[in-house]
Amino acid sequence: MTSGASDAVAVVIPCFNVERHIAQVIEGLPAWVRHIVCVDDASPDGSAAAIAQLKDPRVSLVRLPKNLGVGGAMKAGYAEAFRLGADIAVKMDGDGQMDPAHLPALLAPLRAGEADYAKGNRFAEPDALSAMPKVRLLGNVGLSFLTKAASGYWNVFDPTNGYTALTRAAYARLRLARVSDGYFFESDLLVELNIAGAVVADVDMPARYGDETSSLRVGRVLFSFPWRLLRGGLRRFVWRYLVADFGLVTLCVLAGLPLFGFGLGFGLWRWWVSYETGVPATAGTVLLAALPVILGFQLLLTALQLDVVASRSLKRGRAGFR
Repeated sequence: MTSGASDAVAVVIPCFNVERHIAQVIEGLPAWVRHIVCVDDASPDGSAAAIAQLKDPRVSLVRLPKNLGVGGAMKAGYAEAFRLGADIAVKMDGDGQMDPAHLPALLAPLRAGEADYAKGNRFAEPDALSAMPKVRLLGNVGLSFLTKAASGYWNVFDPTNGYTALTRAAYARLRLARVSDGYFFESDLLVELNIAGAVVADVDMPARYGDETSSLRVGRVLFSFPWRLLRGGLRRFVWRYLVADFGLVTLCVLAGLPLFGFGLGFGLWRWWVSYETGVPATAGTVLLAALPVILGFQLLLTALQLDVVASRSLKRGRAGFR
């Protein structure tokens, strides 16, 4: 889809314990934002009441009967935003971390028809990194490579960045039912976007932290996200390289995995036999274990290289802020 400067933009704000910040966030949005969809994710504080008191006619309040998590709130928010006629839906958090001054840069690749989805990247500048809480920095760095591999978007970084923009056309191709309702939403959405063939733009922008409190814990990130990413990566491989396009990547993986697995398993078994019996393995036995490992690894590395080449992502540097 080719977008234009006159596209109707909706900002979707998932709201949970944001009573102190939400009014300021909404008041800071520029006048050209057509719709502001606030999703009350069964927040126990006065977030919904604070939103209801605002006089901004652009604001629509969606109230969920139970807490679904940021992903569930965004699914409801996307549905409402596009129902209202938005061409682009922007996700902003209600805690004031996301500076509306960066909206034009975030929207630029979508309006230029270069991408279907854009996301912020807080890792662009060393000075901005020093302001990021160390717990969040650790979690993001640990996840970045895994997310690249799982999603296939090798040029994107800062995978849990929630400052994003999505076109109506891309939304129509997504199977959001497969995307996580919780904090894994942003990373899981990248996997689904790749399956849908969407182009993703990584837009450099600094972080902005105030007195808000994050409920994302590093333990949850380090122990639950990798397994979810592995499952998402397998899902992407099946849909992209087995169902949609059975090609060279598929052949390399299907040949490389058994070879590598056989060589590793056989080698470990023969090592154990030698250890138990005290009889060294013959050169032929070592070669029979080593060759499949080397060949299998090379095939898997080739598949990885081909996947990197096929990446449908682009970088938007600091020039995007002009």
